[in-house]
Amino acid sequence: MGLIDLLIKHEGLKLEPYRCTSDKLTIGVGRNLEDCGITEDEAMYLLKNDIEKFHEELTERFYFYRYLDGARKDAMLNMAFNMGVPRLANFVNALDFMSQRKYDEAADEFLDSRWAKQVGNRAIEVAQMIRTNKYPD
Repeated sequence: MGLIDLLIKHEGLKLEPYRCTSDKLTIGVGRNLEDCGITEDEAMYLLKNDIEKFHEELTERFYFYRYLDGARKDAMLNMAFNMGVPRLANFVNALDFMSQRKYDEAADEFLDSRWAKQVGNRAIEVAQMIRTNKYPD
C-alpha cells in the first residue's frame, strides 16, 4: 500500500462536498475547501471537464448542435454552462430558429427571456455570438 491508498483509507474519497469532523466544507480526499480552496490549475481542469460534459450533452440533445461552428457552438456551451441543458431545452422557439440557421431570430428569442434579464451583459454577448458567429471584443 502506498501513500495515496493509505490517505484514501484514512480520509475517505468523497466526490460530493461534505462537512468534516471540524465542520469544514471538504471534498475529495480530505481537501478543506474553506481554508485551502483550489488552485487555478485545478479550476481549469474542472472547467475543461465541465465543458466536455456539456458538449456531450448538447450533442446528444440537439441534433443541430454538431453542425454549429466557432462562436455559435461556444454560445450554446456558454448557456448550457450557465443554466444547464434541461433548462436550455426550454427555449423551444430559440432552439428551433437555431436549427433552421435563423440566427437573428434565435438571438432575439434568447434576449426576450427572464434568463437574459438575470444575466444582463452575458446574454447580450451570447446573443451577439449567435448572430455573428464572432466572439465579443
